[in-house]
Amino acid sequence: MTLPLKSRPEVTVCIACRNEEANAEAIAAAVCEKMESVGADFDIIFIDNESSDRTVEIVKGMCARDPRIKLIKNTRNYGQMRSPTHAIYEAGGRAVISMCADFQDSPDLLPEFVRRWRAGVPIVLGIREREKSGLILSAVRSMSYAMQRRFGDYQIIPNATGFGIYDAKVVRAIEQLNEPEPFFRGLLVETGYKIEQIPFARPPRAGGRSKNNFFTLLDFALNGLAGSSGNLLRAPLYVAFLFGLLTAACMLGAVWAAFAGQSWQLWLFAAMLEGQFTLLFLFLGLLGVQVKLISDRTRNQPLVLEEERVNFPPDYKGTASTPEYEKAGTGV
Repeated sequence: MTLPLKSRPEVTVCIACRNEEANAEAIAAAVCEKMESVGADFDIIFIDNESSDRTVEIVKGMCARDPRIKLIKNTRNYGQMRSPTHAIYEAGGRAVISMCADFQDSPDLLPEFVRRWRAGVPIVLGIREREKSGLILSAVRSMSYAMQRRFGDYQIIPNATGFGIYDAKVVRAIEQLNEPEPFFRGLLVETGYKIEQIPFARPPRAGGRSKNNFFTLLDFALNGLAGSSGNLLRAPLYVAFLFGLLTAACMLGAVWAAFAGQSWQLWLFAAMLEGQFTLLFLFLGLLGVQVKLISDRTRNQPLVLEEERVNFPPDYKGTASTPEYEKAGTGV
């Protein structure tokens, strides 16, 4: 038995967190204030990705004081793709808002998200206009967007982090894709539903330390690219053909350099060989991620394993798996 439509919240706000003891209580208060300002019937789901600080204790305290606040505690850290998406699938609202706990996804945008969704827009996303980040992290983002434009099966929205509101029918459509490593911001585009954008200046973290570094962001970018690009399977063939011609030319050049006594050409030849191996291993790595995704789909594993739930009624069920919304209407 599922929760009756009239008993479900209008909007569920999903907040992904890991070691956010400095922000958890403040972000919940800010969300409640903004959602109440537009008269929304809402609940909040915190999903915790194996915090080692007092985050879970703090959220449980909020759950005891406010039945609108819920908690999903994962058995381990399932990463930045699977954990937030699981919370979205488990949300009971007719619309779902996804955001982080660190205030970089500004709660000030929530009332406008709700207003536009009520006006009939199925997806509304916050787009960061600017954000202070290091040269290396900026370069990784630029590389990721460039590769996505060149090889992606569909175009993602640059500078969209997934922060936004999605109608229940959108969430349902994405869940049916059964992605084992869901690159949610890309899947939103793949659904084909209308997307409106709201630019905003992304603020710095309110407290605590970021869990992102060069390697986590690179892994996120590569997983998103591999999961949304069938063209990568063909790209190595074109590159291999091109570098095959260059290798033949370099070999002829190396033979000439050996007879002419010009040793610098040999160094150039060696450098080009190293470049070929670099590209080879890059493409093999990307293809390896795709092979892993195929393996995960075959295994049909859940996105996360839950250790504990707090404040979820027995008949509470995510709208993603509730087709009644499509029959009764979702407000859009």
